[in-house]
Amino acid sequence: MNEQHNPWTLLDAKEVYANPWISVEHHEVLNPSGKPGIYGKVHFRNVAIGIIPIDTDGNTWLVGQWRYPLDRYSWEIPEGGGPLKVDILDSAKRELEEECGLHAEKWTELQRLHLSNSVGDELGILFLAQDLKEGIAAPEETEQLLVRKVPLTVAFQMVEDGVITDSLSVAGLQKVQLLQLQGKL
Repeated sequence: MNEQHNPWTLLDAKEVYANPWISVEHHEVLNPSGKPGIYGKVHFRNVAIGIIPIDTDGNTWLVGQWRYPLDRYSWEIPEGGGPLKVDILDSAKRELEEECGLHAEKWTELQRLHLSNSVGDELGILFLAQDLKEGIAAPEETEQLLVRKVPLTVAFQMVEDGVITDSLSVAGLQKVQLLQLQGKL
């Protein structure tokens, strides 16, 4: 297998749905075996951004909200979308302020990941935010948020117990826990 060679052949692509956040394409393809097939591709118009804010006492902030596509409540790290043509760090700062009312003096990019690469091209970027100053949150009109400040150990346990299932949150909190265990945090 050659990692540099794409074994798929695109025969035709049609956009079948679009809104301000995503577009969906139907592709007619030749699959890796050379046989005709189809593929659906979801294109995301924003970068997914997740932030793990940590204060000097080892606390972080979690955001709870109803997630419409899942039809269930979800506990997550502060997160949101950043327009592709806007500086990612500026978008992360905006999200942290909107959702938690926090400002951070120190920012570190932790990880880049693809969130569902079997059907979409969504890129997620995780940040660590430190040297925090508390302010006033200003959520968007589509957000009804409950914000909790909890010890990192509680957030780690929520991941382990399956209470936190959001992929950016799980990956970000596990990355922070790994850095702690390695003495790098």
